[in-house]
Amino acid sequence: MLTVVQSMDIKDLHRSGHSIRAIERETGYSRNTIRRVLRGEHTPHYHTPERSSKLDPYKPYVRQRYATVALSAVRLLDEIRSQGYDGSLQTLRRFVRTLKGDRAAAAKATVRFETRPGYQAQVDWGYCGRFHQADGTAVKVYVFAMVLGYSRMLYIEFTTSMKLPWLLGCHQRAFAAFGGIPQTILYDNMKQVRIDQHQLNEQMVDFAEHHGFVIKTHRPYRPRTKGKVERPMTYIKDNFLKGRSFADLAQLNAHAQHWLATTANVRTHGTTGERPVDRFADGERAALRSLGEVAPYNFVDPKTRKVSTESMVRFDGSQYSVPPHLVGQQVSVFAHGGQITIRSGDTVIAEHPAAVLSGQCVVQADHLVELWKVIEAQTPRPTPAEHWELRFDQAVQATPLMRYEEASA
Repeated sequence: MLTVVQSMDIKDLHRSGHSIRAIERETGYSRNTIRRVLRGEHTPHYHTPERSSKLDPYKPYVRQRYATVALSAVRLLDEIRSQGYDGSLQTLRRFVRTLKGDRAAAAKATVRFETRPGYQAQVDWGYCGRFHQADGTAVKVYVFAMVLGYSRMLYIEFTTSMKLPWLLGCHQRAFAAFGGIPQTILYDNMKQVRIDQHQLNEQMVDFAEHHGFVIKTHRPYRPRTKGKVERPMTYIKDNFLKGRSFADLAQLNAHAQHWLATTANVRTHGTTGERPVDRFADGERAALRSLGEVAPYNFVDPKTRKVSTESMVRFDGSQYSVPPHLVGQQVSVFAHGGQITIRSGDTVIAEHPAAVLSGQCVVQADHLVELWKVIEAQTPRPTPAEHWELRFDQAVQATPLMRYEEASA
């Protein structure tokens, strides 16, 4: 017979979405017993325990440790043995089994965090697969998503990199699309934002301070706290990407902006019951910080490189051309929003679109023309071949024949 508490545990697990098989694994009760409880055919057994258990003094500790770390009964036994427990492992296992349902229910529990207008946006990256280009090469494609917490207004952009320059560029274009900046932005623990548990990326902090928003990151291993953006990730892939093909990244992003304007932001949202575009216009647009209050932000993270003899600069696995008169000199390379800028001192000497694939050579035609001119000027021309001449500048002395006759006599 099950007790009232045990019957309630079974019903709670079922309400939390557990299948009968899962409840069987969690509680150890047979499937028929679980079905009878769920159908209301099982009469709970009310009783008062006749005797205490040796485990009773250690149950608070076991409950706290299991809720925090979910240690096995064997591991927990080692810990409470050192505290004086002399009961059996089986007794401990039975108690731990009752805790599994509590932990599973707690893991699924989510407290929805509804934000006031303009207070928070949430940001994430999503991997979308590989795009096969016309030359047969494949490149990885990612989607950046920012959603405003109050209105659920969505901005997305597809990129070929998740590095910090691309992330900042996507932020700037999202702010421009919304016409303002929220007070806080919530991220997962992406390395572009949080280096480790105790340190944020300094460049990201500088960007946030410049634009006047506060960086927040969700608790490790608790992605459900950032659900507003993680659900749109699934929505983007299912509603926009699935079953469609695109010629290139530019076409993909053009279609994405059309989809936002005609589908994503004008649908009735399942949680708010309103269209994001309407909630945005009525309550959130005015609550965002105006872009007019913020000066343009220039991402500065230069890398020093030496110009090769081929008049190329190697950066991030690819090569970019510069004017040939800079061969052998040190230059600074700046990457920002898919653009590569190369400077010599304060002078911009070259600007290129970022290479799509590692190992590419990105060359400006005028740099190539100048390089050929330099090579031609430095190559020595062959001199005309010398000719051998036999010239007689003096008379040749000949021995008279009479000498030979005298010598022979």
